[in-house]
Amino acid sequence: MGVRLEGKPVVQALRVDIKQRVSQLGEQGMIPAILIIRVGVREDDLSYEKGILKNCELLGIKSVVKGLPADITMGEITAVIEAANKDDSIHGIMLFRPLPENLDFDIIKNVIDPAKDIDCMSPVNLENVFEGNLKGFVPCTPQAVIELLKYYNIPMNGARVVVAGRSLVVGKPLAMLLLNENATVTICHSRTKNMPSVTAQADIVVAAIGKAKFMKDEFFTRDSIVVDVGINEDDDGKICGDVDYDQVFDKVKAITPAVGGVGTITTTILLNHVVQACEAALKG
Repeated sequence: MGVRLEGKPVVQALRVDIKQRVSQLGEQGMIPAILIIRVGVREDDLSYEKGILKNCELLGIKSVVKGLPADITMGEITAVIEAANKDDSIHGIMLFRPLPENLDFDIIKNVIDPAKDIDCMSPVNLENVFEGNLKGFVPCTPQAVIELLKYYNIPMNGARVVVAGRSLVVGKPLAMLLLNENATVTICHSRTKNMPSVTAQADIVVAAIGKAKFMKDEFFTRDSIVVDVGINEDDDGKICGDVDYDQVFDKVKAITPAVGGVGTITTTILLNHVVQACEAALKG
């Protein structure tokens, strides 16, 4: 029988460290603060916002929400971000995506101060990741995968890891983080021929391909460690991952659930970045 790799204990371990650092910052008169910029009133944004605010309260992090109209202009949203860049009381800027079609994210992502770019949208921070400089911010989901593997003492050093997915949000930066842990990394994607024959040779498989229940039992072996990053809806409208969890669970060594797995850790990583930004600001 497979082992279920829950995200909750990983979060609890991270919170202990974050609370300690927030307390230390408080002793020096600093309160870490996040600015959440939400354009419009999309339900998934509101749900994510609620989760962030709840976690901020738990960890002692100040939160500020700026809700903007869906028809905001490029000039107006740019002004909001530039003001936050100059505001010393704000340490991290979180901008919900996707943005309305009238806004050009390729321009906006260059406006955010890299020192406050806690969600790693700035090309400056992404470039650092690909150069192997991990002292700044890295994308939250890839870092959540690394934290999960470390918590469960799953060896990455020398391990064969397949990342299914090549997006700039997960797949590509995750490959860089895994290389930093001395893993041997293969990236699969929609054009990969006979993907199951590739993934079945891996010690660890990370599913980030964006297709509901796409990866079946033939993609894995009894020794596979499976980390499912996908968040999709199945035919019944229920949340599911990129892996067919029910079919695969008993046929692999360990696997994360679609609900309660990696996604659970991501918000905590985001807020860890806020604390990291505050610490950097204190050092000047």
